[in-house]
Amino acid sequence: MTEPAVRDQLAAELAHWRYAVDALADLDVVASPAAWAGLEQYLRVEVRGRLAAIVAALRLEVSQLDAVAAGDPPHVLRARVLRLRNRYFQAETIIDFYGDAIATRTNPELAALLRGFDTVASDGLTALLRPLGIDSPPVLVYLDKGRGAAILRAGVRLWDRANPSPAAAIKLTRHNLSQPTALFHETGHQFAHLTGWTAELADGLAVTLGRRSGELAELWRGWASEVAADVHAFALCGWAPVPALANVVDGPTDVVLRIIPGDPHPFALVRVLFNAALCRVWFGAGPWDALARTWADRHLGPAGPASGSDGARLARLSLGALGDLVEVCTRRPMAAFGGRPLSSVADPRRASPAALAELARVAGPSLLTSTYLARKEPVRILAWLAGRALDDPSHATDHWRTLRVWVASLGGLQPAHDRAAA
Repeated sequence: MTEPAVRDQLAAELAHWRYAVDALADLDVVASPAAWAGLEQYLRVEVRGRLAAIVAALRLEVSQLDAVAAGDPPHVLRARVLRLRNRYFQAETIIDFYGDAIATRTNPELAALLRGFDTVASDGLTALLRPLGIDSPPVLVYLDKGRGAAILRAGVRLWDRANPSPAAAIKLTRHNLSQPTALFHETGHQFAHLTGWTAELADGLAVTLGRRSGELAELWRGWASEVAADVHAFALCGWAPVPALANVVDGPTDVVLRIIPGDPHPFALVRVLFNAALCRVWFGAGPWDALARTWADRHLGPAGPASGSDGARLARLSLGALGDLVEVCTRRPMAAFGGRPLSSVADPRRASPAALAELARVAGPSLLTSTYLARKEPVRILAWLAGRALDDPSHATDHWRTLRVWVASLGGLQPAHDRAAA
């Protein structure tokens, strides 16, 4: 082909990507105006502003290409068009991620529920970070399928290295919508990242276990990020996250004893037993003991098909160290917390079943109607509501309904009977 023909083809390709970039700028196509309205204004402004900045960076790249197109050799221009193409798809991925997350708020009732979860998760994070002098990012909760929750941390540098993720975007699964304590595991990842806790905890776990087994020490070192998130959820909510976690990671014995190289999650059996140990060390005897016995008998019994596996061996080794692990995670001073232990930043005793029951007793009926209490104690109220279904499973559906109504009220939705009377 002649050079003019090659340049004409490149001009057509560039025009295609210019149009595609311009189309990304319409954020009301990415998610409907009704879905955007489902966000609190401060969060809507933050997210739209950051996504608009991503598109603006692409538009600048297009304009720079337009400026040099006439002078660059065709092979250089071709390389730049391909680079623009790749960056477009990277931008499209992140914009669609937030678009899909926000699109779950089209329904007004669900939008209010998710706004309520935004509030509770954000308040819990702020309550721990503010005393440490760390700004808390906004939280955006969205609903999706799957077994477990997930987070895209706020501040993570995206593909262009210039526009960090605008919010802690937390996926909450449908099956845990009425048992939403996984929110605090995910905000635990954000908390550990902002404080720098994970690396320090990893060293502490490895040193503590090194006296028992070098193999075990290195495994727990690699699990530190997930251990930190579990401990954070426990410190805020006590017992309630443990059964929810067990339901997520449950499976046949060969699955719950499976160690996946490189997986940051402890294998399921040792993770459940560790979380139960957190409750036992801090709260004494309780329902967590029955859960731990059931899991241990079910998967470590002598007749179990995987009772002689590496997972079973390492689970038994971990069992003997659970008290030391709880000590490291909750009572050992950490530089990340200004030389204090986690328990001085988030005291687990405030989330014990007894403490939550006392909160409910003292507040009485106002616990679920007081705006003051909802803003002062949102995490503990949510933990108490989640725990009611565990204490009274025969009426779990009623307790879950109460939880969802209270959370939706935080998100600005009146109860149905109040809306009907208005």
